[in-house]
Amino acid sequence: MGDAFIRHIELLGYEKRFFPSQHYVYMFLVKWNDLSEKVVYRRFTEIYEFHKALKEMFPIESGDINIENRIIPHLPAPKWFDGQRSTQNRQGTLAEYCHTLVNLPHKISRCLHVVSFFQVRHDDMNPVTDSQIKKPEVFLLPKDSKKNLTDITGPIVLQTYRAIADYEKSSTSEMALKAGDMVDVVEKSENGWWFCQLKNKRGWVPAAYLEPMDGPDESEEQEPNYAGEAYTVQKSYTAVEEDELTLKEGDTVEVIHKLLDGWWVIRKDETTGYYPAMYLQKAGEVNTSVKSELRNRGAPPRRSTIRNVKSIHRQGRKQISQETYRRNSKKYIQRQQKMQGNFQNKANVIIEKKEPEDNKPKAQPAVPPRPSKDLILNRCTESTRSKIL
Repeated sequence: MGDAFIRHIELLGYEKRFFPSQHYVYMFLVKWNDLSEKVVYRRFTEIYEFHKALKEMFPIESGDINIENRIIPHLPAPKWFDGQRSTQNRQGTLAEYCHTLVNLPHKISRCLHVVSFFQVRHDDMNPVTDSQIKKPEVFLLPKDSKKNLTDITGPIVLQTYRAIADYEKSSTSEMALKAGDMVDVVEKSENGWWFCQLKNKRGWVPAAYLEPMDGPDESEEQEPNYAGEAYTVQKSYTAVEEDELTLKEGDTVEVIHKLLDGWWVIRKDETTGYYPAMYLQKAGEVNTSVKSELRNRGAPPRRSTIRNVKSIHRQGRKQISQETYRRNSKKYIQRQQKMQGNFQNKANVIIEKKEPEDNKPKAQPAVPPRPSKDLILNRCTESTRSKIL
């Protein structure tokens, strides 16, 4: 028998898992050429990384050279913080993507990259669980939806954003914009640079220059997390604005708010401020050549520094002031210190043994003061007054 290849991929639904933290995985039924059928589980971030690598392997078929030659289907970039609604709404897109993928020319659909990604892993057979945490919740696609993909969603459509100001590119990999230009966002990177296409042009654009058509986009951003996530500075930066921080390579910080424009609010000791996300790396992550190459680029501009902004929305994005960040961050630190102090105090307290009730002396009644002579003469009876006369 020849090399293994995939005959069909069917999306069954998704699972909501709670270990090691809450996340979602999609369930695929993969049918192979040897007539075997296997169920595999994949996160959407894994699928998207697979998709990006596939495009790099086939630049002509992905439209990188000429957009008209593209046959590899589109796949929207993952949101930073996927919830159940986005996971559910994306099912139709994934089902259509897998259907198109399997029907591509054999050099793509049967390549080692595709075959390896959908092969059964150890985690597919024995998912990591914790007996102390509730079991995963399974959400299956309705049978009618499997028969007709259009019942789930329409065709794959990229998100459209509008440029709020003119932008002049500074490298060949970037794309110039004019205020009012409508671009399709192909990929959103958390470092503040988004890969966009405008007619036949494609390139990187600062996210700060783009706004969604349906209103301010703060809904895509996570709420501040004053507990903080540990990150390491991979590249030094000298503050330009008053609310930015100057840090050196190797410094450890805590990220408390991740913003779409690639400038994150971080805490260093008790000081908070903005810092380029592309110069930070999560503690414990391995440094890669791709990340190092990205850091050689300049940091994207901040939204607050863009001049001549022309928004089509009456209501702007909600912005949190640096004073609010500092105040809440300081409160969090003080609360943590107080909790640690209370814990130490409780540990040092010597608990005294309670004495038995029988051994405790009983309380004696209080003796009232003797009334004065004038009080007796004014208020008492004659017999009582006669005793003191």
